[in-house]
This record gives sequence, C-alpha cells and structure tokens, in this order.
Amino acid sequence: MTTSVWPIVSVGIAALIVLVGILVAWKKYKDRKSGFPAQDERTQKINGKAATYALYIGSYSILAFLGIQLIGIEFFGLPDNDAGYPLIAALLVYNLSFLVLRWLLGRKGDN
Repeated sequence: MTTSVWPIVSVGIAALIVLVGILVAWKKYKDRKSGFPAQDERTQKINGKAATYALYIGSYSILAFLGIQLIGIEFFGLPDNDAGYPLIAALLVYNLSFLVLRWLLGRKGDN
C-alpha cells in the first residue's frame, strides 16, 4: 500500500475492531440479562468443530500460499515479495471461516 493510504486504512481497521468488540460485549450483556447460560454442551461441541475446521482451512491455505510462492520464485523467477499482506489474509481466512462454520453448524444441529 502507498504511504498516503495506510493511515486511513489503519484507522478503518481500528474502528472495525472496536465496533466488533462493542457488539460482542453488548450481545454477552444481553444474553446474561435474559438468563441464558453462556455455554452449554451443544455450544461447546459446535465451537469445537468450527475451530477445528477453521484451523485446517487456515493451515492449508497458508501451505498453498507458501507453495505457490516457492514455485514462483524458484521456477518462474518471480521476485520475492513482502509476506505481510498474505499473513493478514491468512488471519482473515482463519477468523471468517470460524465464524461461518460456527453459524452453519449451529443451524444444522447436532448431526
């Protein structure tokens, strides 16, 4: 990214993190006030499955990235680039896949 865009993007990322934190805290407060238990056996099972699948998806995506980069550098003479942005993308894959899988497994039931 260019240096003039990076401060704007970093402020946007920080605002998104704060917004997500506020929404999570509000939902926990609302659930606690309504009397629902924070964790039950089904929720723990769903979170465990989602975390395991997200870990596999993230690991394989990072391995694929590293393999493509290695092949590109060694066989096609591509320049070695900064790995910061792909690592950010890997973090997004981890987190988004966990959220999507937890939602899907929660809708599907205990199958």
